Formats: sequence, C-alpha cells, structure tokens
Amino acid sequence: MLTDSQRWFALAGLILTGWLLYLLAPVLTPFFIAALLAYLGDPVVDWLVSRGVSRTIATSLVVALIVIVIVVLPLLLVPAVHKQLAAFMAAVPGFVDWIAREFAPWLQSTLGVELDVPDVEKAKAALARNFQQVGDVLVDVITYVSRSGLALAGWLASAVLIPVVLFYLLRDWDRFVAGIRDLLPRHVEPTISELTRESDQVLGAFLRGQLTVMVCLGVYYSIGLSLTGLQWSLTIGMLAGLVSFVPYLGVIFGMLCAILAVLIQSQDLVQLIWVLLVFGSGQMLEGMVLTPWLVGDRVGLHPVAVIFAVLAGGQLFGFMGILLALPVASVLAVLLRHARERYRESDFYGEADEDGET
Repeated sequence: MLTDSQRWFALAGLILTGWLLYLLAPVLTPFFIAALLAYLGDPVVDWLVSRGVSRTIATSLVVALIVIVIVVLPLLLVPAVHKQLAAFMAAVPGFVDWIAREFAPWLQSTLGVELDVPDVEKAKAALARNFQQVGDVLVDVITYVSRSGLALAGWLASAVLIPVVLFYLLRDWDRFVAGIRDLLPRHVEPTISELTRESDQVLGAFLRGQLTVMVCLGVYYSIGLSLTGLQWSLTIGMLAGLVSFVPYLGVIFGMLCAILAVLIQSQDLVQLIWVLLVFGSGQMLEGMVLTPWLVGDRVGLHPVAVIFAVLAGGQLFGFMGILLALPVASVLAVLLRHARERYRESDFYGEADEDGET
C-alpha cells in the first residue's frame, strides 16, 4: 500500500505532467502522430526481423512505405475528388429545375401537398453565390498558408520531423517498452504488464483491423457506386468508408448522400435501387466477413458504447476526441473488466451474512 506522502507525490506528478502536456500540445502533435504510426508499424518491423532482416533495414523499409502512402495517396485522390465536387456543383441547378418542374406538381397531385418552391432563377443564383463563397474561402486559406512564412515553416518542419521521429521510435520500440517495464515497481509490474498486453491486443485489433475495414469498405462502395453509373462514386464511397468506424453511421451516411446524388444526377428510380443494393451488400460484407475476420471480438465494445464514446469524445475534446474515443474506450474496457474480476474475487462481493451464507 502507498503511504500518504507517496499518494500526494503521485498526484503532484500527474498534475505536473498534465500541465506540461497542455503547454506543449502544439509541439507534441508531430511526436504523437509519429508514435501512432510507430505503434501501427511495429508488428511489420518485427515480422521482417523474424525473417532475418536487420532492425534498421526493416525500419527503413516500413518508414519509406508509410511516407509513400501518405504522400502518394492524396496526390491520387484529391484531383479526382475535386473534379467530382465540381461536377456536383454544376448539376445542382438542374436538380432545382427538376423539383420545380416535376417533383412539386407530382407531390401536389398525388398527396395533395403543396410545396412552396422558390423562384428557380433566384435559387440558382443563391446556390452559385454560396458555392463561390466556399471556393473563395478555400482560396483564402491556401493563400494564407502559402504566404505565411511561419505557417509554411511549421508545415515543413512537421513534414520532416514526423518521418525522423518515426524512424527512431520504430527502431528502438522494443527497447523503449522494456525500459518502461524495468522502471515499474516490482510489486505491481506483473499486473501492469498483463493489463498492457491485453490493452495492446485490443488496440491492435481495433486500430489495424478497423482501419483495414474502413479502407475495404471505401473501395467497395466506390467501385459499386461507379458500376451503378453514379458520377460522384469515389467521393461518396470514400466518405462512407471513412465514417464506418461508428456502427451503421457509414452505411446510413453513404446511403443518404448517394440517394441525394442520384436525385441530382438523373432522378432514375432504377439507379436508386442499385445504389441501395450496393450499400445493403456492403453492410452484410462488413458484418459477416470483414469485421469478424479483421477485427474479431477482442475489442468487446457494444455498439451503444461505441456511439456514446464517439459522441462523448467529440463533446469533450472536439475532433481529436472523436479520433481517440474508441481507442481510449477500448483500453477503459480492459481496465473495467479487470476491475470487475477483482471485485468478484473480493471479500466484499462474497461477504457472508450473519448465518454464514453467501
């Protein structure tokens, strides 16, 4: 048991560490990204080392692969997504015409509901102004970043620093872990090591498995929507795959976007049926094949807990909280399972009554 002075010392250390992390948050971002990439890449490095490759060469290969993916993938996707967004903006005025010309009269004659359709030309002009304002904002942001020497220097420093830190973390990852374990008090080292191993299994299952599921679903949705003839298949498919880490959110979000896109593009009900089939089959593929195979049941988070964790993380810490919500919740689930086992083994749980019965 800890003495009172040791408890106060530990509390002061936690407060000081939190205060330093708060002050150094802007500087720590590249290190945090590098540490996350190192955690994801360490199993690959270990696998290469087990095949006879030296640790330094294996680390260099993995870092080079990560940098290529991070640099090349946006160069391939951004122009295509930009082209599809431009086509979407160009098609919206035609959709406004269709609402005024066909949908509003059909709604009134069939259901008796009168839709107050604004002046078509005014609606088109308003949409054009809004799209132009969005474009102006993007141009202003790009111009500011390119002209601001400090901002540009920060981006360049992060771009250079992350691969360097990633290399050293990956090369010495096992040594860092062994050093931390060696510093733990001997009487708690077995318990902390066991919790760390379980947390590592859960995080590995979630991060590596769920990222793979997201990529597979994004590719599947993009190809499937492309086969239906949807113009904006790449953008919608990738967005649906990106948000699929929340149960059912990816398929619902992607389906709604695809339905809207079909109405804007062609107003073809047959194409709408094919789009629904793509997302229905994608949901079955995720639930029956991808998630059981790539993630498994080691995470152990109920869908309701996943949704709550994402919402709570976003409410407390914004976008970064959304990204970290599920990994943190996975580790907390491990700790709660351990606490439940300790509780069930305790005298309090199995305390006997006055007659000696439990």
